[in-house]
Amino acid sequence: MRGQPGVLRVALAFAGVLAASSLVIWRQSRALEVLRALDEVRRERVVVEAERAKQLQRIQRLESRGHVVSAAGARLGMHVPTGDEIVILPMAGSGGAER
Repeated sequence: MRGQPGVLRVALAFAGVLAASSLVIWRQSRALEVLRALDEVRRERVVVEAERAKQLQRIQRLESRGHVVSAAGARLGMHVPTGDEIVILPMAGSGGAER
């Protein structure tokens, strides 16, 4: 009867070590999954930031004076006015304009 309590202790210790090892392996595999997901999100972020930079450059190009002037001329037939086409109107309601 003396040998059985020792065998039980060894079996319990082995089960404890096995459970601890399983927990460590599970935790490590979970950490690797999270790292893979993080890498994917970082890659997506780089792509989105590149697209954003591209769109900002496009906005700057479309808002530039040269583009606006050429687009206004092509689409609306507008042009930069000459001196005789400019008319300066007095401000409405100002005391100096009525005198």
